[in-house]
Amino acid sequence: MRFVEHVMGMPASVEVPHRDAADAVFAWLRDVDHRFSPFRPDSEVRTGRHGRDLTGLLDLCAGYERDTGGAFRVRLPGHPLDPCGVVKGWAVQQAADMLRAAGVTEFCLNVGGDIAAAGRRWSVGIRHPDEAHRVCGVLEVAEGAVATSGTYERGHHIVDGRTGRPVRDLVSLTVVAADLTTADAVSTAAFAMGAEGIAWADAQPGCLVFAVDRDREVRRSAGLDRMLR
Repeated sequence: MRFVEHVMGMPASVEVPHRDAADAVFAWLRDVDHRFSPFRPDSEVRTGRHGRDLTGLLDLCAGYERDTGGAFRVRLPGHPLDPCGVVKGWAVQQAADMLRAAGVTEFCLNVGGDIAAAGRRWSVGIRHPDEAHRVCGVLEVAEGAVATSGTYERGHHIVDGRTGRPVRDLVSLTVVAADLTTADAVSTAAFAMGAEGIAWADAQPGCLVFAVDRDREVRRSAGLDRMLR
């Protein structure tokens, strides 16, 4: 059964065997949004009252900031703390882990285009960067996660923390990994590095990459060939 709600400021779809499982996922995502949204004045991000989960996420962000030479940052000069580059993937992965703990073995969670799936082969489209109703690739994912960072929804919104300027030499960068925490964080961090981030992401343990640069040239990991339909 497929259930859809608007959560965390974006559409979220949950394919699970029963409504109770979907309700648990949506309740968790609403709780994460309330606690971690940089747009809510009473959130942990805005008030500075950081709990264990947010502290762990900020530690994760610090690691990616170090590994990208400062291209990925959650604290840009003149801007408030914004950990959104890792929160969504982490939240959806936690929801997937909750489903497994509850005995749900077949599911597909899709929040704003970032996907965690299990139980059977799921077809995951990589959106065409210029034509919203087309795809430039379809992945067959049996178990794992897919996350994409790109410009087609929000324009050039990802900033290279080393320069303070939006990244313009990529239009989309998709990462496939075993878990969505990794896939989402690596895709965002790599995109912030620009074109050089493609090779960096491909070198991350357990990660495969499908990237489209500003010239609409596709660069992808050789390991994706077995997954592309």
